[in-house]
Amino acid sequence: MLCDGRTELPAGEARQFMSYAGNYTFDGATLSTRVDASSDPGRVGGDQVRHVRFEKGGMVLAPPRRPGDERDGALLAVARGVQSEGAPITWVDGSALDLPSPPDSFDAVLCQLGLQFFPDQHQALQEMRRVVKSSGRVALSVYSPIERTPGAHAFVVALDEVLGQHSSRIKRGEHSFANPAQLKTLLTLAGFGFVSVETVQQTITFPSVLDYVRFQLLATPMTALLKDKTEAERQSIISSVACKTTTLATPAMLGGGSFNFPQEAYVAIAREI
Repeated sequence: MLCDGRTELPAGEARQFMSYAGNYTFDGATLSTRVDASSDPGRVGGDQVRHVRFEKGGMVLAPPRRPGDERDGALLAVARGVQSEGAPITWVDGSALDLPSPPDSFDAVLCQLGLQFFPDQHQALQEMRRVVKSSGRVALSVYSPIERTPGAHAFVVALDEVLGQHSSRIKRGEHSFANPAQLKTLLTLAGFGFVSVETVQQTITFPSVLDYVRFQLLATPMTALLKDKTEAERQSIISSVACKTTTLATPAMLGGGSFNFPQEAYVAIAREI
């Protein structure tokens, strides 16, 4: 049985699960099992494929690929096509819950505004600890509560008013950490001996409220809210959300015709010792 392990789910989101019948195949590197029940009916009767590695005398199963992972190849192709102006970059496809690197591989591991999206945050942090050298460090950041980033808060309130209750759950999910202590506890439980967490606030600026709303609804996972809409309907929704966001913003946030507001995050540095 495989179940979404998050302790809390955004309002309106169902917990995902799958279970497997006894039929399986294993070729020494890949384990395939038949899905006999799932929260997604379309996956029943298919195969769940998980890569396997052996480490310290034990078998480690990689997390199964999740719906939407098929987009990763296209995203990586775009990234690989961008010429780096600094040090060369090697792009690797892998799961944060099963990093495709051996232990003690890196001097530093960076995770910027990603931890809040991982279905198993403890496992992800343990993986970071596994691949970083004992003398290395992990640096990561997560957003603080959305009320402490007023532009984003105005946006989610407007989104729920225009599209209905819970429409903003994806955006609110970015701000799932309640306080710095929550992040420090997770890092400590993952085995880091030294953990430092600071609250950092910087100003974010968009040319206009409309530009900010358009970016949120067309260039982030919130595009799912508009996927079944016509082009005219999409533009109408974007305009309506932008207008409502403007009415919720303070005059200081709208100074000079742009959209400016403080954005707060928790930034952590962790080492093994």
